[in-house]
Amino acid sequence: MTARGRTATRTGQYAALLGYLAFLAFPFLWLFSTAFKPPRELAAAHPTWIPAAPTLENFRHAFDQQPLLAAAGNSLLAAAVSALLAVVLATPMAYVLARHRTRLARAATGWVVVSQAFPLVLVIIPLFLILKGLQLVDSRTGLILVYVVWALPFALWMLTGYVRAVPRELEEAAAVDGAGRLRTLLSVTGPLLAPGIVATALFAFLTAWNEFFFALVLLKSPEKQTLPVVLTHFLGAEGVADLGPLAAAALLATLPGLLLFAAVQRRITGGMLAGAVKS
Repeated sequence: MTARGRTATRTGQYAALLGYLAFLAFPFLWLFSTAFKPPRELAAAHPTWIPAAPTLENFRHAFDQQPLLAAAGNSLLAAAVSALLAVVLATPMAYVLARHRTRLARAATGWVVVSQAFPLVLVIIPLFLILKGLQLVDSRTGLILVYVVWALPFALWMLTGYVRAVPRELEEAAAVDGAGRLRTLLSVTGPLLAPGIVATALFAFLTAWNEFFFALVLLKSPEKQTLPVVLTHFLGAEGVADLGPLAAAALLATLPGLLLFAAVQRRITGGMLAGAVKS
């Protein structure tokens, strides 16, 4: 390929990337703009990107109308606990699947991938009946268990790939030096899996934080409802949205995920395996 062709290819790639970033950023920027618009601008026939008279009244009305802090606390509890449990359960299972490539391990990995294609409506009735039998309907504990089960397959699939990326030579060298299996896992393999564990925990947390369907079906008490469910209360009986407070509440619900990702993105993308094994 000529230099001109490479330049054109790279330019096209950058243009496609910028277009994709704009596509992703548009909903958030529009939500941010809407959250600060007064009712008069929200009802304007020709909406604008930048509010002419920015206001914080939408945020005040949002907190006055709905128990956002309590709902955020419920979401935080469910997301944090389910992410922790999913990682704790998936890590040793992923190690076994990655290091012992038997037919059973391959079948289990295939089932994990296939299970992600199941629609929510297919599993909600069996889950509801099981939780009802365990007296865990309308329970935070029941919701956390559902989130763990739902996040576990993908968490297992992700961590299996990270474990396979850890060179076996490191574990063999530790064994030669006299380290037992447990010490090898904790001192050698564990630190190298840190980016994968953080990425998996982040995925499980955000999945539970943004989840709506399970929380809507399984939780009935208003004081136990999560933030995505409470956001639907800004819709009137006829489906008319109180747009300003809804945008303000949705913006507040979106920020924790963005801030969490910004805080851990270096940990996820860090090349912790670089130079671990010399060829």
